[in-house]
Amino acid sequence: MNSTLREGVAQVGENRAATIERWLAREREARVLLAQPGRIAPEEIGRSSGLEFLKRIARGELPSAPIFQALDFVPVECDAGRMVFQGTPKSEYYNPIGSVHGGYIATLLDSALACAIQTMLAQGFGYTTLELKLSYLRPLTDRTGPVRAEGWVIDLSGQVGTAEGRLIDVDGTLYAHATATCLITALPEPSVSGRGAPIG
Repeated sequence: MNSTLREGVAQVGENRAATIERWLAREREARVLLAQPGRIAPEEIGRSSGLEFLKRIARGELPSAPIFQALDFVPVECDAGRMVFQGTPKSEYYNPIGSVHGGYIATLLDSALACAIQTMLAQGFGYTTLELKLSYLRPLTDRTGPVRAEGWVIDLSGQVGTAEGRLIDVDGTLYAHATATCLITALPEPSVSGRGAPIG
């Protein structure tokens, strides 16, 4: 290997390390703000727009979703029409054939796409996922490092919202891509029982 090629390889390695550290730093910032997992009272869900509701979770003003703890991922970006979750695949998530279970990938992408749609909802409206389509392109392992599920809205009209997204690593390698369709509905009036409602 000549010196120019060695320098180029070294530069790529330094850039990758810097990107990993930047991603992990953002994840640490997000984790510090998140509240403990729990259930959110129904009246809280409809109290603000979908975007503000998700930002309140990110700021720790409302309980975080229990699934964040179960699969160890967190929201790292939340804007109108776009949502990003980040996590690091672990061997604990392996399937019997020695790679990360497809359910982990599906959960991250389902969360990103559905929440992207939620960011566009007005106060008093909610959603439920009607369809999720995934294409798995390459396996995740416990050596992949941090990954991000990015979701963005491609159409929102009437009672239907559609989003698409991708799962990438710090190099921009694409591991899976997906589309989701959600049904938009008016939220029910808060129950007088005071029981919480699950989120996610």
